[in-house]
Amino acid sequence: MRARNLVLAACVLVLAAAPLVAAALGQAYYVELLRRVMIFGIAAASLNLILGYGGLVSFGHAAYLGVGGYAVGILAFYGVNNGWLQWTVAILASALVSLAIGAISVRTRGIYFIMITLAFTQMLYYLGISVEEYGGDDGLRIKVKSQFSGLIDLNDPVAYYYLVLALLLGVIYLVHRLVNSRFGMVLRAARSNEARSRAIGFSPYPYQLAAFVISGALCGLAGALYANHTSFITPEYMHWTRSGEIMFMVILGGMGTAAGPALGAFALLIVEDLLAGWTQHWQVILGPLLVLCVLFFKRGLAGLLPGGGKDG
Repeated sequence: MRARNLVLAACVLVLAAAPLVAAALGQAYYVELLRRVMIFGIAAASLNLILGYGGLVSFGHAAYLGVGGYAVGILAFYGVNNGWLQWTVAILASALVSLAIGAISVRTRGIYFIMITLAFTQMLYYLGISVEEYGGDDGLRIKVKSQFSGLIDLNDPVAYYYLVLALLLGVIYLVHRLVNSRFGMVLRAARSNEARSRAIGFSPYPYQLAAFVISGALCGLAGALYANHTSFITPEYMHWTRSGEIMFMVILGGMGTAAGPALGAFALLIVEDLLAGWTQHWQVILGPLLVLCVLFFKRGLAGLLPGGGKDG
């Protein structure tokens, strides 16, 4: 455990030093790339709460990424640029949407759960396309990034980078504490044997629904960050393929591990960027690489860490 923590601490130090190294090399692009990766690391960590620890295979997680992004974009469209308000609305709106979806879907299991979450996401995706006032299929440009009264300037790439890094670490720590609390014990017990959990007096439904809402709210935060990162919001944020990408980050990094989803996001997006810069047929190379990773790293990339990446 100590060796694993030292490795993870070294990774954090590398991320903290990355802007300084990029500035020294004159490669500001990598600050933008790593910031994007960390934002998706937050989204993946939020999905891991219900997928890795709750056993709920949600194929609609990108819906909350889009809801969070549109909360920022729509408020900015009407001239409301206060970041505290925008991000609060993004988190609460995502929590409310996940509550509505979860109240129905969490009552189901297996393929039915997958299809219901997928159906709701596609409904939101087509809703985004149909609302022409906010750009429809063309998307909505965000002219002014979220303002925080001089506390932090999101127009400063380095300051924004460190904010995203701090939030990523905070989300990973929050998920870690949740799954190692009494709440997390019930959630994991229901994943292992739901009938036995009921027999000892715990109804899994409220715990799973609460985890579903927390997961959606955290992904809404990622959506708010991503909208400010790109200064643009589009319904593509909510497409089912985006949900698949986030799910694969969790699986690649290691389900049910604290740092696994972030590792998966780094591996997937950075390799994708490297291959895209090398050849226009990068998908043909990336696909087999991902298949090999899944076949040979049974616990994901976190399984390569000392202690096997176990958490909780």
